[in-house]
Amino acid sequence: MSNSREQTSKTKNLGFGRLLIAVYAIFALAATARASYTLAVKFNDAPVAYVLSAVSAAVYILATFALAKSGAKWTRIARIAVIFELVGVIAVGTLSFTHPELFAHPSVWSGFGAGYGYVPAILPLVGLYWLAKRNKA
Repeated sequence: MSNSREQTSKTKNLGFGRLLIAVYAIFALAATARASYTLAVKFNDAPVAYVLSAVSAAVYILATFALAKSGAKWTRIARIAVIFELVGVIAVGTLSFTHPELFAHPSVWSGFGAGYGYVPAILPLVGLYWLAKRNKA
């Protein structure tokens, strides 16, 4: 009976993990496309914002791949990437409020992800929670 519960729990965690990885992948693609465009076309309008947008794209790409892999090494990389993402959301969100002139157009993390439904502010917290639960399993 307990084996059946463990299997059901692992299946639910796997489903949630796939959803989480899919959300990260969507953010990775969107942030990469946006950063590529803004760096090429609008860089002079807000260089700080667009460089930070490119950094967020790189973080989302790394987090997506690391979350999708298993093993202690990938879990550690995923945790570092997600923590960096959380720090980035907090730092860029604060910077965008204190120095809005640096952000001609909002980046993924500016305004704590307001333009993206605050998902960038919530996503790293969910990612860290999932990584902690996955390690216990």
